[in-house]
Amino acid sequence: MPRFLSMIRIDEQALPADTEFPPEFGERMGALMEEITKAGVMLDTAGLLPTSEGTRVTWSGGKLSYTDGPFTETKEVVGGYAILQAKDKAEALEWTKRFLEIHPEEWTVGAELRQIDGS
Repeated sequence: MPRFLSMIRIDEQALPADTEFPPEFGERMGALMEEITKAGVMLDTAGLLPTSEGTRVTWSGGKLSYTDGPFTETKEVVGGYAILQAKDKAEALEWTKRFLEIHPEEWTVGAELRQIDGS
């Protein structure tokens, strides 16, 4: 079965100051994670620490350069990921859609879904 990487994209600058989620969010997310795990689709998932704790490494002109976060010049960053194993892209998109719909309406959260090259 094909595997897919779902990269959850957020705008760190636009996150609400109060990062506490409503109680029903945790309940809905927990139920979805249980369902997707029992279905054998979820292989791994995690949120990422803020870019203020990250470092970008760039190879250019035969040299490496390092830039410590935060990366304020970047509007969207990867805030988390999931590795899914689904029968096809449509199924992986359905699970990704359900994940996004659980978030509070005032949030803007996106996902980039890409199939992992198994060759």
